[in-house]
Amino acid sequence: MTTRYAREVAVVAFAQSDHLRRTDELSEVEMVMPVLHQVLAATGLKAGEIGFTCSGSSDYLAGRAFSFTMTLDGVGAWPPISESHVETDGAWALYEAWVKIQTGEADTALVYSYGKSSPGSVRDVLTRQLDPYYLAPLWPDSVALAALQAQALIDAGETDEQALAAIGARSRAAAESNPHAQLSGPVPQGGYQVRPLRTGDCPPIGDGAAAVVLAAGDTARRLCRRPAWITGIDHRIEAHALGLRDLTDSPSTRTAAEHAGLFDAPVDTAELHAPFSSQEVVLRKALRLGDAVSVNPSGGALAANPMMAAGLIRIGEAAARIHRGESRRAVAHATSGPCLQQNLVAVLEGDPA
Repeated sequence: MTTRYAREVAVVAFAQSDHLRRTDELSEVEMVMPVLHQVLAATGLKAGEIGFTCSGSSDYLAGRAFSFTMTLDGVGAWPPISESHVETDGAWALYEAWVKIQTGEADTALVYSYGKSSPGSVRDVLTRQLDPYYLAPLWPDSVALAALQAQALIDAGETDEQALAAIGARSRAAAESNPHAQLSGPVPQGGYQVRPLRTGDCPPIGDGAAAVVLAAGDTARRLCRRPAWITGIDHRIEAHALGLRDLTDSPSTRTAAEHAGLFDAPVDTAELHAPFSSQEVVLRKALRLGDAVSVNPSGGALAANPMMAAGLIRIGEAAARIHRGESRRAVAHATSGPCLQQNLVAVLEGDPA
C-alpha cells in the first residue's frame, strides 16, 4: 500500500439495509437506525466516540425541506456531535468526512445515506437536475436520457442491445449471493422502457440506507482486522448541458481515476455505480477495466438502486470484499446527475497478506 496523502484513512465497517420496493411502514429514521447500530457495533464504537458525522440524502425525495435533520434522531441527540450533510449521494458525504480526517480534526467518522424513492415518481423528480430554461420544461426523464446515451453508444459501434442485455443478466446473477439486493435471478422478458433500453437495462425503484465508518492510521488497525485503505479518491464534474458532452465517453471519470491513482497498478474488483447497463460500457472504457476485473460482484445498481445511497454502497461493497480477504485492490465509483454528469472514484487497498 502506498500513501498519497497526509494521513492514512480506511473504511473499517460497512452496513446496509435490505433494499425494498416499498417501505411504507417505515419512516426515514426507522429505516436508518438499524443500519447505524449495525455499523457501530462492528467497530465497538459508540456514537459519542465518533469524531465527525456526515450524511447524504435529498429533500426532493422526502418532499420537505431540511428532512435530514429528522434522521439525526437515529444518530442520537446526546452527546452533541460534529455533523454535516450533503444534498447528494452519500459517496460525497464520505469524501467530506475523508477530508475532515485528513485535516486532523477527527480520527473517526460515521457516514450514512438513505433514500425513499417509492412515495413519488423518480423519473419526474430527476428532471429537476436539468437546465431550467432549455431542458427541464421539456420533461425528459432519467430513463429517456439514459436511452439517448445508449443509442449513441450503439450508433458508435461500442455496444448493441444483446451486449446490454448480457450486462443486466450478469448483474442479476451476481446479486443472487447478495442478501440485501432488491432484484436477483433471471431477468424477465420485458418490453422497451425507452428504446433501446429494456426492463433489465434499467435500475429498480426502491428504498434503502447504508453507512460506513472511517478511521485513520492506528485507530483503523485497532478497529478492523483488515482495513480497506483509501489510497486515492477524487471527483470531477462535466458540463451541465448534454449537448456539450460526448455521451459515449466520461472524461470526468477518467480524470478522477487518474488523480486517485487508479492506473498506477491493476485492480481485481470494480464496484461501478451504473444505474443503466449502457453506463457500465462507458465506465469500463473510462476506467480501463479488462475482462480479468470482477465488475459489480454485488449486483450493482441494476440489482438495487436506493437513491442517494447507491454510490456509497459501491464504496462499502468494495471495502467489504477487502475486509473479507476477497480483494486486494479495488476501485469504487459513484455518479450523480444525468448521463454520468458527476463522478467520484475511490481506490481501496488491503494490507499485504
